[in-house]
Amino acid sequence: MKNDVAVCGLDCTHCDAYLATVNDDLALREKTAQKWSEMNQTRILPEQIACEGCRTNGIKNLYCLELCEIRQCARKKGYASCGECAEMEDCRTVDIILRHHPEARDNLRSAGNEETKAK
Repeated sequence: MKNDVAVCGLDCTHCDAYLATVNDDLALREKTAQKWSEMNQTRILPEQIACEGCRTNGIKNLYCLELCEIRQCARKKGYASCGECAEMEDCRTVDIILRHHPEARDNLRSAGNEETKAK
């Protein structure tokens, strides 16, 4: 699975935090911080919008690094992504992403096949 696809199947290269980081785009950091603050009903500062991808060795947002239940679950099970998990299709944890982003399910299905072959 490509490292620019997150544990949940989302394509990191389409994430505003990723784009703001790799393009050093202060306006996008500010816009994303405001949007995410409203969505999460908390205060997120523009300087906290920094991520180089969920599955890379680079910097990650605090949410993705420490709070994301999906990422924590996969790591606990020893999986690179939810695509390796036999419970993915019925999983309530990742369903919040898959319900709204069908392309993430496709990414995970492909990734699961690739990662199973690699083992």
